Amino acid sequence: PIGDDDAETGNALLVRLFGATTEVISIRHDRERELEAAADRLRADGRTPYVVPYGCSNLLGATGYLNAALEIARQAEATGLSFTHVVHASGTGGTQAGLVAGFEALGLDVEVIGIDVDADHEGVRSRVTSRLVELTAALGFRPDPNWIDLESGYAAGAYGAVDGSTIEAISMAAQLEALTVDPVYSGKGLAGLIGLTRTGRFGPDARVLFVHTGGAPALFAYTSLL
Repeated sequence: PIGDDDAETGNALLVRLFGATTEVISIRHDRERELEAAADRLRADGRTPYVVPYGCSNLLGATGYLNAALEIARQAEATGLSFTHVVHASGTGGTQAGLVAGFEALGLDVEVIGIDVDADHEGVRSRVTSRLVELTAALGFRPDPNWIDLESGYAAGAYGAVDGSTIEAISMAAQLEALTVDPVYSGKGLAGLIGLTRTGRFGPDARVLFVHTGGAPALFAYTSLL
């Protein structure tokens, strides 16, 4: 099932509140091409648009998560912690590429595990690879394809779809930690972490960090499923 309780709730409500206009397209459309077409129409009207790529996934956006890797390392050192694994939701590629490049640049042996939220393993991996190539070129070293660990099977078959594992993860986080994760991104990421733990992916000495990538307003578009 896909949340569609109210087309004017969740993130759509916030978009309207902030004064933005929207254009609805199919998930099957080429989203980057649609963005550029919208920008071209604005330019034709004399406007000067700044195009933010889907998911903020470009060199600039991925650099944000490269800096996040540095922040994680600094906070871990300050608190006397260390991590063997980092798990997060992965879709447009910038988050995973940034974290991977950041830990590699720091020389830290941290395994970054992306959870495919699009049910498009090859597409997500390709986007992560593209961003990683850009980042490592800027940093002056070459990427290794083996650095990219992308796990499938937790996306409920489609972007925005929800299944029992996602709902379980959302409920578990809320009831045990008062933590809100959403059905589209962070909820699937957490479902992946739970699933990998149950299948024995992490040994008894593993220290796993879950990166919450946001998305909580989307909860309100899925009330009938939750």
